[in-house]
Amino acid sequence: MKRIVFCDFDGTITAEETFVAVLKHFAPEVSEKLIPQMYAKKITLRQGVKQILESIPSFRYPEMMDYVRYKPLRPGFEEFLSFLRLHDVPIVIVSGGLRNIIEVVLGDLLSQVEAIYAVDVDTNREYLRVNSKFEQGDELVAKVQVIEKYPADERIAIGDSLTDLNMSLHVPMVFARERLAQYLEEHSKPYILWDDFINIRDRLAEKWK
Repeated sequence: MKRIVFCDFDGTITAEETFVAVLKHFAPEVSEKLIPQMYAKKITLRQGVKQILESIPSFRYPEMMDYVRYKPLRPGFEEFLSFLRLHDVPIVIVSGGLRNIIEVVLGDLLSQVEAIYAVDVDTNREYLRVNSKFEQGDELVAKVQVIEKYPADERIAIGDSLTDLNMSLHVPMVFARERLAQYLEEHSKPYILWDDFINIRDRLAEKWK
């Protein structure tokens, strides 16, 4: 494979932090306690997200999907997908959020995505039970482990927050915004600041022409 793009979902493809909004809405007390600790790196993402999700009763899961159904995408995402198809470059979504949320929000655009790696949940018990095939270290979805499944000459990461840090440190070219940019500054890792997917498309178009 010549080129491939790895992209976060929540707050990256979506215009807002969809998964965090779900956690805060359906588990407000636990989220209020644990989310600041995750951002401050006092507890791992794996510990925090799992505790929050597993505090939510399973009967509320359909309500969670309805809650996210019409969340807006970040401007330019559909155009970015068309640009990648034009250049025969696959895009893989790698998220520490819920797979079903991604599928609900993307809808018809799912067919343009190479693969999705995210968290699944078991709803057959009283409370949600997390199930992730790539749970490792401090991550519920170990993004570097996913990246290693896709050898390529040019690997590109796109993200916005702490969940994307390990992935971003692992690839040469990173498009970062908000919290992720701050974390990469701390690691002296070069990155390209972006606002919407038109920015990314135009930068890659210049690079690939």
